Amino acid sequence: MKKNKLLTPVEKRIINDKKLVVEKLKVSPIVQIACKKVGISRSTYYRWKKDDPKFAQKANKTLREGTELISDMAESQLINQIRNGNMTGLIFWLKHHREAYETRLKVKVNSDHEESLTKEQQDLIERALAIANLRIKNEESTK
Repeated sequence: MKKNKLLTPVEKRIINDKKLVVEKLKVSPIVQIACKKVGISRSTYYRWKKDDPKFAQKANKTLREGTELISDMAESQLINQIRNGNMTGLIFWLKHHREAYETRLKVKVNSDHEESLTKEQQDLIERALAIANLRIKNEESTK
């Protein structure tokens, strides 16, 4: 861009709009909402990111920070719900913070070299995949 004194009104507005979008992303880390509040389209936002590496870097950083802020707020609300005896919140917390309550399959490998799966491990993986496939088929048939 040109020096400040030589900027056209359109260039000044674009600089200002870029700053505003970044500010909006801090408090509402959703691109569509930030763009709407500033009065620009999402395509403009993404074009700016493509054409202006400094803007892209600021926007990405701010989006991450905004997402962290919302995640912190959500976690705080979840903890309050747990304190108030909300069983759904309690179950959610345990499933995502305590390995004993997880409902997902984890395969851990503590090896520096390749080794074949045992027959038991192969069978377990095949059963898990079959169950997952059945769930997908059931969901598709109920649509």
